[in-house]
Amino acid sequence: MRIAGAFILFLTLWCFCACKHETLKPKTATNPTTLSDNYPDDISKIVINRCATAGCHNSASYENAGGLLMDSWDHLFDGGKNGAVVIPYDIENSSLLYFINTFADLGPTALPLMPLDQPALSREEYIQVRDWIAKGAPDKNGNIPFASNAATRQKIYVTHQGCDLIGVIDGEKKVVMRYIKVGGTLNNEISDYVKISTDGQYAYACFWNGNTIQKIDLSTDSVVAEAKLPEAYWKNIFITPDGQRLLATTWQSATIVAINTGNMQVEQTYTGFQYPESMAGNTMGTYYVTERFGNTLCKLSANGNIQKISLDGKPLTTIPAANTPNPYRILMSADNTKYFVTCENTNELRVFDAQTDNLIKVIPTGRMPQEMAQSRTHPYLFVTCTNDTIATGVVGSVYAINYNTWDTKRLEGKLFQPHGIAVDDRNGLLYVFSRNQDKSGPQPHHISPCNGRNGFYNLFSTSTLLPYNNSRYEILVDPYSADVRFK
Repeated sequence: MRIAGAFILFLTLWCFCACKHETLKPKTATNPTTLSDNYPDDISKIVINRCATAGCHNSASYENAGGLLMDSWDHLFDGGKNGAVVIPYDIENSSLLYFINTFADLGPTALPLMPLDQPALSREEYIQVRDWIAKGAPDKNGNIPFASNAATRQKIYVTHQGCDLIGVIDGEKKVVMRYIKVGGTLNNEISDYVKISTDGQYAYACFWNGNTIQKIDLSTDSVVAEAKLPEAYWKNIFITPDGQRLLATTWQSATIVAINTGNMQVEQTYTGFQYPESMAGNTMGTYYVTERFGNTLCKLSANGNIQKISLDGKPLTTIPAANTPNPYRILMSADNTKYFVTCENTNELRVFDAQTDNLIKVIPTGRMPQEMAQSRTHPYLFVTCTNDTIATGVVGSVYAINYNTWDTKRLEGKLFQPHGIAVDDRNGLLYVFSRNQDKSGPQPHHISPCNGRNGFYNLFSTSTLLPYNNSRYEILVDPYSADVRFK
């Protein structure tokens, strides 16, 4: 598969023009005479002699070669300006393979062909690299990238609505380290939401076009169990503080199910909702549910009783109109004293007292506020505003709201339709995931086996509220929901 001419030209300019990365951290070059590059011998002969050469991916030239340094095994897995190029065990999503392949029967091909201005890799050389990645891309001693400290490694998880994969980002290197195959037998079940247990041991994923909720072991990054459900259109997951139950919303029957996380069996079903979207809860067993359209918030008790709360003080309605809030996401504050609701139709955040359900504050935001994430080391609530019009080539913004003073700041960056958002307080970073579905958005750096345009993520510092760097880390199609392993 070959990319069209305009795309080829773009790729050439993107990767190889003299465009210095302003905040790229210097890397110590590998001196072959004093330090091993740590590749297996057969791979070293190819990478060091054909890729990590003058004018390409060595220490003297890599800044102008997509920021990708390949002079050692360790540096390879830092990725480049566009993120990871090798995903262990995953030849379909390791973009390095696209650019070194000239054999149509062996997989996708992308230009500019690498090595640049040199003879192409032979069929045997390409197969060697491909098979090495398929085996996990180990170093010369058999160590697999990102495999150490599996029980404690900080990771960020993101769903992709364009394919049945969940991306896993390493908290230290900040690049994609794995893709987890999720879903069932359908071609694309549209993974809609991912939520991680408070102990960081499991994640749970639900699907818009599927009838399961899957349980993922975060030490092995593999699906280990699932709940079989009678219908589809699953939208949101809430995990109780003790980790023993999860509650999930579905549009199909307008119900909420409670699932035992130990055996993944449905224990209870709650009815009486209209398009239940998002959930939050406190330590007292009280749950809040947004109804997607209108102005209604439902307060659900453990015995199934529902109290309806008007978000704007007007008569309750579940019918959208020009001035209805249309609540999207709800989030409980870390101290359980208040809860936040994004109102995407009225472009505002509404803050309520969790004891009295009285409105505390209405905070204007950008257009179409949706997802939220909260820092626990800095007093900020972050909100993605998907449709903010900022500048040419930039759509969407993030609002940082100080939940002590209610001061707001709009974070601007190279975003396009941002939706998923996650705070990694361990590393002081905010992850913002741009869907990039509109064709007027940034042209993806490389192709994808998924159907559609690749998305990307940007990083911001939670202390300065400024971009951490100028990188757009490319990721698979339509990144949608995200969560961090250890809060």
